[in-house]
Amino acid sequence: MAEQSDTAPVALVTGASMGLGLALARRLVQDGWRVVADARNGDRLHAALHPLGDAVTAIPGDVRDAEHRADLAAAVRSAGRLDLYVANASTLGTTPLPSLAEYPLAELTAVLAINAVAPLAMMQQVLPSLRACGGAVVTISSDAATEAYPGWGGYGMSKAALDQMSAVLAAEEPDLAVYAIDPGDMATAMHAAADPDADPADLADPADVAAALLALLATRPPSGRYRLADVTPTGAHDVSTVDV
Repeated sequence: MAEQSDTAPVALVTGASMGLGLALARRLVQDGWRVVADARNGDRLHAALHPLGDAVTAIPGDVRDAEHRADLAAAVRSAGRLDLYVANASTLGTTPLPSLAEYPLAELTAVLAINAVAPLAMMQQVLPSLRACGGAVVTISSDAATEAYPGWGGYGMSKAALDQMSAVLAAEEPDLAVYAIDPGDMATAMHAAADPDADPADLADPADVAAALLALLATRPPSGRYRLADVTPTGAHDVSTVDV
């Protein structure tokens, strides 16, 4: 694990108690970053991140909660900089996945609040710190944002909205790097909830996806929507991209 210092780059990663968020936190710390991280389940968050030591500031809470977002922003200001914001916290919504005709509207409102509105609200809080560093914003998207899969309407709507938010932010903040990242299918609890019959052996390891994502960020490509399917763990070559 690389040694962290007061001048080390700082990342804010939401939804970091498991899956891709946890894999990103681990990899960033390994590479010498300091990380501010959150998740709704405080016990799981602290247990997952405790091995990373003082390099991580873990703040349990729900990204929909304004007071929690203020706490995260305060931790970023205390760190003195923000080089990367990863909007990873997400919810699948109702399971088994319902058709749109049967989708509970209260649940759909919650999905949109967590997956689309909260990332914008958090970004507004930390934008001054990102601007000061010329930092990067990463929103975690999905192929459900662009493809019409039965049952995935609610989740797909939220990720499509998140993609558009990223596109507009990139146009409004040209000095930032803004990426909507489609990580592909991963062996995560969310994927298992959506598709219980899937074989985890056929799915990507979140640690490999985290490595590919950070390899892409290291090259600082133009802002856009990127699919990680063709990115190798050691470089960002042959990246499939759709400009946003």
